[in-house]
Amino acid sequence: MGSAKKSSAARTARIEEMRRAEQARERRARLLTIGASVVVVAGLVVGGVVLIQSQSDDGGSGSANASKNAGKFTTGADGVRTWDGELGRNHVTKSVDYPVTPPVGGDHNPVWMNCNGDVYTDEINSTNAVHSLEHGAVWVTYNGDAGKADVDALAAKVKKTPYTLMSPVDGQKDPIMLTAWGHQRTVTGADDPNVDAFLEKYVQGQQTPEPGAACTNGLSK
Repeated sequence: MGSAKKSSAARTARIEEMRRAEQARERRARLLTIGASVVVVAGLVVGGVVLIQSQSDDGGSGSANASKNAGKFTTGADGVRTWDGELGRNHVTKSVDYPVTPPVGGDHNPVWMNCNGDVYTDEINSTNAVHSLEHGAVWVTYNGDAGKADVDALAAKVKKTPYTLMSPVDGQKDPIMLTAWGHQRTVTGADDPNVDAFLEKYVQGQQTPEPGAACTNGLSK
């Protein structure tokens, strides 16, 4: 019991440290923006237009090419499947043909799903949820085969855990799954010890592409 409390406290402290670092980066960015000259700003705007046009030319509408996220899972001794392949990180406004369900990463919507212990009772857009994974969130998902008691217990756990979110995903093959950026595993239920182990390792874990990035002020439904 004491060890679990220490782990939870350590995770909370790590998350707070990430948040403070992100806030500091945002303050520095605002100062740089204010101090920039008109010429520099104009150059950035032009560059941004060129970049957006480039992304559009590479499939800015319709469905993204799944080959950008080509790869396969490698299962570790702990039962966690790790994606062996490149995961795109472009911001796109189109749908994305992810190779696995739920997706473990890849190109995604510019807006993330709120993941500050948010529990969604309806399916959410995968492209928004993937953006949450990029910020270091763990996505807890379940299908119609999951028991109500497990769903309720997991929801209660998620609500108490920053940088997590939960939603149903009818298309997934197993009743309950846990997903982080590039990592995924199946669990047998809410009392499976692998639930806490996965949260401890992957909430703002080393796999996070953008540690400390926001999990609020995104989409809430």
